[in-house]
This record gives sequence, structure tokens and C-alpha cells, in this order.
Amino acid sequence: MAASNSYEMTSWADQWDSSPDPYPANYDQSNTSTKAKYTKKVEEGFGKTKSVASSGMKKVKTGAHVGFHWIKEKYHKTTGKQ
Repeated sequence: MAASNSYEMTSWADQWDSSPDPYPANYDQSNTSTKAKYTKKVEEGFGKTKSVASSGMKKVKTGAHVGFHWIKEKYHKTTGKQ
């Protein structure tokens, strides 16, 4: 926010907040290698979680299919004897 004078106006936060800024104006964000490293690990973790969940759901689906057919066979065997 620039004023018509040669100085810059201060914002409300600058006027009333006496604590220092969390990131100074000259903060260099090029040191993000730590962030990139953890982001990569998290992405790898999500990939592993997705594959485990997918294979788990396939097992559940197969187990439910087999169980349903087993119950169906038992039902037909008992009703066929009458």
C-alpha cells in the first residue's frame, strides 16, 4: 500500500502488533530441500497405502464372493433333500 508521499504507509498489523514477523522480508525460500524431502516421502507413503488398500479390497471382494457361494451351496443342499 503506497501513499502519495515518498514513505510507505504501515498496515494495521504493523502499527499494533509488536511481535516480529515469522518470516523476515529478506527470507530466502530456496532452502526447501527439507520440505521437498518430506513431501516426497509422504507421496511415496500414499502410493504404498493406496496399493495396500487396493489389494486388501480385492481380497475382501474375493472372500465375500467365495463365502456367498459357499452359503448358497449349503442352502441348496439342505433345500434339495426335502
